Amino acid sequence: MRFRPVLCLFALVLACGIQHAFAAGANIVALGASWTYGSGRDGRGGVKTGVNPSEAYPALLEALLQAKGIDAQVTNAGVPGDSTDGMYARLTSAVPDGTQLVIVEVPIQHETGDTRANVAKIVSALEARGVKVIMLDKRGIKSSPDLFDGGHPSARGQAVMATRLLPKVIAAIGHQ
Repeated sequence: MRFRPVLCLFALVLACGIQHAFAAGANIVALGASWTYGSGRDGRGGVKTGVNPSEAYPALLEALLQAKGIDAQVTNAGVPGDSTDGMYARLTSAVPDGTQLVIVEVPIQHETGDTRANVAKIVSALEARGVKVIMLDKRGIKSSPDLFDGGHPSARGQAVMATRLLPKVIAAIGHQ
């Protein structure tokens, strides 16, 4: 009967391992251009505007999720000056296997091709991999002086984007 305690211990370890596997954090990627990255060059004279990546909406969103007790990592895959062509071209490297959700920023300023067709290709490729997609809501940021820094969202604008995304992200990754 010495095997019973060993069997119980094995069952306990196995149960903890399974629980840990289900409690693993959500992997989220923010894919985009300078608004996602946090800063870039303003078209008027090339002046740098915006915030540091540590203050951009991906980092703020991660902090908001963690404050709600949600284990999530939000990777900032924003590249200043990128286009939807470039985003599609780097999709495989920017969105690693195991990603559950991608937030897509549609850059307008640097577009070189058919934006709608490129966005459709990006979304289709992600969904084919089983990755959920949320589009970044940029409405109202540019028209509000306290949310916009001449070419990019200010710190307050980044916070507004993160706050708007929070309920959508929570719903998409299946947390209450």
